[in-house]
Amino acid sequence: MTSDTTTTTGSTRTDEVPDRATPTAGVSGGQNRQVTPPEEQYATELAFLAAHDSGPRPPGWLLTPRAVVTFVMGSAGEALGLPKTARPGAGVPRRLVIEQKFVGERALVERCVVTLAGERGLLLVGEPGTAKSMLSELLSAAVCGTSGLTVQGTAGTTEDQLKYGWNYALLLAQGPTEQALVPSPVLTAMTRGAVARVEEVTRCLPEVQDALVSLLSERRIAVPELAGAEGAQVHAAPGFTLIATANLRDKGVSEMSAALKRRFNFETVGPIGDMDAETALVRRQSRAAVERAGAAYQVDEAVLEALVTAFRDLRDGRSAEGWEVERPSTVMSTAEAVSVAGSLGLATAYFPGDRDVLSLLPGHLLGVVRKDDPADAARLLGYWDGPVRRRAEQGSATWRALWELRAVLES
Repeated sequence: MTSDTTTTTGSTRTDEVPDRATPTAGVSGGQNRQVTPPEEQYATELAFLAAHDSGPRPPGWLLTPRAVVTFVMGSAGEALGLPKTARPGAGVPRRLVIEQKFVGERALVERCVVTLAGERGLLLVGEPGTAKSMLSELLSAAVCGTSGLTVQGTAGTTEDQLKYGWNYALLLAQGPTEQALVPSPVLTAMTRGAVARVEEVTRCLPEVQDALVSLLSERRIAVPELAGAEGAQVHAAPGFTLIATANLRDKGVSEMSAALKRRFNFETVGPIGDMDAETALVRRQSRAAVERAGAAYQVDEAVLEALVTAFRDLRDGRSAEGWEVERPSTVMSTAEAVSVAGSLGLATAYFPGDRDVLSLLPGHLLGVVRKDDPADAARLLGYWDGPVRRRAEQGSATWRALWELRAVLES
């Protein structure tokens, strides 16, 4: 992967980036939302990092590239301190531990940041459930203060959603004017020098994808309806770039053209390699989901370890001991593991004492593997007759209990 990095020295002034959502401490507008955007959820961290690192920043960036990586990957439990000369905003502490938000390779995040610093398009690809969208949100929030300039790619996405549309009431009353033009999130990002996001770009029709080719190469959008007026050409401000995501499983939906591929740097986001890191992530996110529902989290470590182990075995086609496992066609992603762990936590909270939480695991696993192909149920049964049985024979109480639940998979 190659990309050119352009930097400028000094702080970014907010008045140089019109309408930029500058992170501030104490934002608390997410009480009535299921999901809070990262620029609000981590507003204090963003404000702290902006004051912490005064090194060179690419044009229009709120943070330095190094600070962006620290925001995404965390400070490894170390409390960072502000320089004595720093003057942070109200409510920003002078020392802060930065939370790790993305579990993956630091080198991957650094390459992504370098790509964005070079104002080149970034395409995150990988299996479903590998946190591609979350990574794109975090990068956008750290670079430009907003992750909301987003287009969701579908078969119904139109070229207008990538470029611009019209307020038809004004269009009929005044004709084509700049006031009647309705900018897309991508056009808004261009004018602000911000980061635009296109989710599931391969789900867009080829003719819609083609709209991105000239946009990423020429860095401008022509508005023919305004020919002769000042707004007939909209040019990208410094700092503008685009992050797209694509699932490897959806590769054949609308294959990207060679011309469009050349406009992106590709980065593959893979499954979490470390068992302990994946277990910690599943525990943290499932606990948060259960607590948001107002319930106490009561899934013990043995159940979580068995859950994550089963997902990893079925995902890899090989157990941790090296035993062969027939992989189901369904993607056994970490996101699915979080969902199952959350369901187990809610079942335990809402139906206390009805049954042991471990006894619920086989039924939930069966529901996951059946999503793509009902025949995958036989593969899960084969997993039970292989690694689950062998672990039970080796004396593991948890796996013996699971082996004795084999009949659940035959129903």
